[in-house]
Amino acid sequence: MSPEGRRAGLLAAGLLGGSVAVLYAAAAPFVAPALRRVCLPFVPATPAQVDHVLRALRTRSGTMVDIGSGDGRIVIAAAKRGFQASGFELNPWLVWYSRYKAWREGVHHSTSFHISDLWKVSFAQYSNVVIFGVPQMMDQLELKLSNELQSTAKVVACRFPFPNWVPDHTVGEGIDAVWVYDAKVFKTQRRPRTETEDAA
Repeated sequence: MSPEGRRAGLLAAGLLGGSVAVLYAAAAPFVAPALRRVCLPFVPATPAQVDHVLRALRTRSGTMVDIGSGDGRIVIAAAKRGFQASGFELNPWLVWYSRYKAWREGVHHSTSFHISDLWKVSFAQYSNVVIFGVPQMMDQLELKLSNELQSTAKVVACRFPFPNWVPDHTVGEGIDAVWVYDAKVFKTQRRPRTETEDAA
């Protein structure tokens, strides 16, 4: 290969490597784990999942919280339906983006977004709770919500159901399904002890 060809090849490789580095730097804040105790990367809710959450809450009103709110799409959609909606998210880039998006869509007065670890927040003030969790965290979250929520609250789990609670009903099917739980049921339900609790 001629010197000119080698230089062109090195230039192309350098440009490709630089482009990948820039893309990674831009995307990393949005895919970093959102919750400290359990590694939970940001995976946006599908339009069907958003619709199913709203259908699950169609007879409800008042306050709503999305635990691990990502880019804010559930919070914003709920605010448009009349909820006073909040989101808790550990990733600051996603929180700032959510605040901007809420302002752009005209619901910033009925939304709030907080940079916080869910395990350090009390959800006692919320009458409607939405969670996009992973199986590793659901057992611990059952205990937390059972202790904190009022008996009038509803909980909507997306992607994965809670392991011990019995859902009131489900909305949708497959990966877009959501499970709806009634606090007055799960707060009185006997819950199996975990290995951690047994060892204590």
